[in-house]
Amino acid sequence: MPRVSRKQAELNREIIVEAATHLFRERGLHGISLADVMAAAGLTHGGFYGHFASKEALATEACQQAFAVANLGWQAKIDRSEDQQAARQAVLGPYLAASHRDNPGDGCPVSAFAPDMCHEPADTALQHTFIEGVEQSLEVFAQLEDKDRQAMLAHYAMMVGAVTLARATRGNKLSDEFLVAARNALLPVDSPSPVPA
Repeated sequence: MPRVSRKQAELNREIIVEAATHLFRERGLHGISLADVMAAAGLTHGGFYGHFASKEALATEACQQAFAVANLGWQAKIDRSEDQQAARQAVLGPYLAASHRDNPGDGCPVSAFAPDMCHEPADTALQHTFIEGVEQSLEVFAQLEDKDRQAMLAHYAMMVGAVTLARATRGNKLSDEFLVAARNALLPVDSPSPVPA
């Protein structure tokens, strides 16, 4: 069997990371196997170790990728907004929507990775990557706030906590109530609050 070119190997690695980024957010760190990732990437399981030393190495890179994409998305919404209120609506409205709750594979890496991070050992590459991603996310989120750091952290925790709890209670009326309560608390009264999608 012929070897793949360096360019193809790099492309395959990107495809694996993209598949893992989606699957880890959708099913959790321990809810997928390497075979699941490789199948989603359209590659054979045996090729995994040509790209990554371990599942944790892949999870670390997938976590980093998820945060990079999410933070760039938020920043783009902020940059396109006319003012801070419009930026808050552009970021928080979709974040606190049922469509975001129902699609964790394409959603917030904080809400998706945090439950697993509670059970992972401290001081690992994955934990460092997660914390770095949260810190970068907070830097972007801070642009939506006029408040001091403590108030900003409380708002961020409310936002992420609402989505995390809404996902954990999906199928129950509490799920929508968490999203609506957070939207009502975090979005200005004169901003139209989107109806859960």
